Amino acid sequence: AAELMRGLPPRERALQAFSLMGMWDTEHNNGVLIYVLWADHDVEIIADRGFNTRVSSEQWTEVCHVMEQAFRRGDVCTGAVEGIRAAGRLIAQHYPAVDRNELTNRAVLL
Repeated sequence: AAELMRGLPPRERALQAFSLMGMWDTEHNNGVLIYVLWADHDVEIIADRGFNTRVSSEQWTEVCHVMEQAFRRGDVCTGAVEGIRAAGRLIAQHYPAVDRNELTNRAVLL
């Protein structure tokens, strides 16, 4: 996977990862990927089409900025936790919790 992403801008890398991981394959088209480029302190969020009319790109961008600011300060844990919680709040507004999780929540190193 890494070979396929070499040379791509961050947003394109995130889209490629979203695709490679099959994140579009949920019942309500509501998969979300938080893609972190550690070396660049850059965060991209890719949300499936189920969020298109529900969460604005500005709202996702704000989550990215919260994380990036903490990463720049060297506060990786706080940035990751705050970002995941903020994304979770946006998701929960439109897709209440269910008993099953269709996608893994584990971190994947590419």
